[in-house]
Amino acid sequence: MLTYAELGERLKISPEAARALVKRHRLPRSRSNDGKTLVQVDLTEINHSPVARSPQIPAAQQAVTTLKQKIETLQTELIEMEATARGHRADFERECERTNKLLAELLKSSVETLAARERLALVEGKLSILTQPWRRRLVDAFTLCLPQAATTVRERRLGRKAA
Repeated sequence: MLTYAELGERLKISPEAARALVKRHRLPRSRSNDGKTLVQVDLTEINHSPVARSPQIPAAQQAVTTLKQKIETLQTELIEMEATARGHRADFERECERTNKLLAELLKSSVETLAARERLALVEGKLSILTQPWRRRLVDAFTLCLPQAATTVRERRLGRKAA
């Protein structure tokens, strides 16, 4: 009479495998006083040779292994993405510098254009004065320098023409 654990030790198998073997061969069983199952077996009748198997990995351990491989893959992808992002960042900074230089040139050109327009307006004003007859230029000069004197001169002129 042997327990499942003792039978497993003698056959060099696990207690669960010994229990399955007892069920398969329909060997007589009974309960002992301590609650363990005893099997009446003649070891010479059982011709059992354990099959060498690769150690089976429990499902939880397989899941952990799979997750670790996935983490490694994701870390590799993350490193690649970070390298790509650094390249894009360098391109972005280079384009920002280029844009700032172009903007400075545009502002400088705008200032130069505005100054040129002002000079053009000044030259056109001087040219328009030079194309007027000398009497008209003299009156305009007085009008600019002495606005009250110019109005009195005009009033006198108008007064003579009216009289």
